[in-house]
Amino acid sequence: MKLSIVIPAYNEARTIHLILNKIKEVVLLGDVEKEIIIVNDCSKDETEQAILNYKTENPDLNIQYRKHEVNKGKGAALHTGIKEASGDYIIIQDADLEYDPEEYNLMLKPILNGMGDVVFGSRFIGAQPHRILFFWHSLGNKVLTTLSNMFTNLNLTDMETCYKLFRSDIIKNIQLKENRFGFEPEVTAKIARIPKIRIYEVGISYYGRTYEEGKKIGWKDGFRAIYCILKYGLFKA
Repeated sequence: MKLSIVIPAYNEARTIHLILNKIKEVVLLGDVEKEIIIVNDCSKDETEQAILNYKTENPDLNIQYRKHEVNKGKGAALHTGIKEASGDYIIIQDADLEYDPEEYNLMLKPILNGMGDVVFGSRFIGAQPHRILFFWHSLGNKVLTTLSNMFTNLNLTDMETCYKLFRSDIIKNIQLKENRFGFEPEVTAKIARIPKIRIYEVGISYYGRTYEEGKKIGWKDGFRAIYCILKYGLFKA
């Protein structure tokens, strides 16, 4: 069995090696192997060189590198990574340090136990540590999750979470369109429509960044998420 870890990267030269170190250290349950797919979304800093250096210095780590020649957005990078993935399972991993790869096993457990097909990691449940940051940002996440749940008839607590783990055969058969941060509501809506899909949610930690530290999502992305919730919820595009 193999887990494909898809990492969209844009201007993450300062942290990409650190998250790769964390992924390298993780020992997955059930002898599941790791495949790392990094998609550089036309970064303007030294992200590419940092990735290539790390790949050269760690030949034992299965790292696949892809690059967009123009900036297309996080969603587009994920589309590329999902398409290239060869694993039995696929998980999304941001290139920063907000999410902890040690928790891959928490995400894998429902699937390896034969209970689930898709697992969401929630920053709002469980006893794991959560950095305290922005009230309006967390409120916005909860509003978007509630609105999404109204259309999907799910009871998720964190639709906008980065950590989503899929059986590969499921996610590869979904036609995804959103190139930017609309990926989250789109994939959630389309997953929810699959007959007899088994979706689980597990509590995860969250080491959030400030905007000075490199956080990229903003209020415009929130309005886009609302649009996508309505678009894929009402019209099933």
